[in-house]
Amino acid sequence: MNLDSIRADVAVLDELLREIAKRPVDVDDPEWQDKLRRAPVPVDEAGVAVEAAAALEALLNAYEMGGPLIREEVRSVFRDFPSFRWAAHLPAESESVTEFRRELMHVSAMDQGDDPRDELMRIWWLCNRARDRGIDVEPVLRRVADLSSDVDIYGFGSMRTLIVRGLEVHDLD
Repeated sequence: MNLDSIRADVAVLDELLREIAKRPVDVDDPEWQDKLRRAPVPVDEAGVAVEAAAALEALLNAYEMGGPLIREEVRSVFRDFPSFRWAAHLPAESESVTEFRRELMHVSAMDQGDDPRDELMRIWWLCNRARDRGIDVEPVLRRVADLSSDVDIYGFGSMRTLIVRGLEVHDLD
């Protein structure tokens, strides 16, 4: 697997998405949330949806199948290209154990993103949704935690710790 090639592709995508990612949001506008919901998906707006999906899949495949050095390189790609990290997503609404695991792999690979609290909320939300669909989340959480980083970037716990916190049940409504 050639991560250098994937990194180069992500660098181009990040550049194309940067203006959209950095666009200011006027939170004083009472309709700002509605406007964001109605806005085009960033990768569609930039015209790079197919390329972003392919790069994301390649990164997640490398992350899941590679060893510790490959996983660290994948984490580095997500760290180095924040506009790509912000805009590139898996299809919404996982229905199966495989899709749930893939979504957790994505969270793990982003290695706390910009704010580990957001990532923890995402983990809890994913786990709640999986439980609602009858998925046994514990073995999936343990498998993904085993692949996750032990580095505590922000003083809030490592990604491994955050993934394991998915065992907690929280009402997020």
